[in-house]
Amino acid sequence: MSYTYEYPHPAVTTDIAIFTVIDDALKVLLITRGAEPFKGEWALPGGFLDLDESLEDCARRELQEETGLEGVYLEQLYTFGAVGRDPRERILTVAYYALISLDGQRVQAGDDAADAQWFAVDALPALACDHADILAMAIDRLAAKMAYSTVGLQLMPDEFTLSRLMRVYELAGRKVLDKRNFRKWILGLGLLEETGGKWSDGAHRPALLYRVKDKSRVEIVRK
Repeated sequence: MSYTYEYPHPAVTTDIAIFTVIDDALKVLLITRGAEPFKGEWALPGGFLDLDESLEDCARRELQEETGLEGVYLEQLYTFGAVGRDPRERILTVAYYALISLDGQRVQAGDDAADAQWFAVDALPALACDHADILAMAIDRLAAKMAYSTVGLQLMPDEFTLSRLMRVYELAGRKVLDKRNFRKWILGLGLLEETGGKWSDGAHRPALLYRVKDKSRVEIVRK
């Protein structure tokens, strides 16, 4: 039986702050809006929730449609619902943050995104709507999570050195780490295994390469 509610319903969107590490910097993916409102301005990827999909499905769909990225780690961040945050109508947005290694992934703007580019989190352009607030919270949440979880492994390629992994933790966690303590912690979890290969940049002794044994365990393991 159908029912008509007395009160008007706000629209719902999802917005995604997706992070990676490029050129020794933590970066976030932004799109240029191709339509009004905020046409031509930089923004987080995102869009409206369909009535027949979950919030996470919406976030994944919008991310794929606007940037070409798929199969990424997503975690719900917060719901932003300030009155007047969007000039179109009353819109609540459920924000997610995502971590990705760019191995095998190619960013390509699509749907209503005119462009898509990576920006260092310390050198961001002006953002549309309240996306600066969303991104600030996502950066803080990521840094906090780096302090107690193995989620940083989501930013790594299939093979990596422990030094590279530690550097990713420093960039995303926004603090300097002790090399001995970090190696003791990450190896003690039993999540990594040596690949048998080595990596060298020509200036130092070749370093052992590691990989994650079981990626399904990555996010839930704590110190």
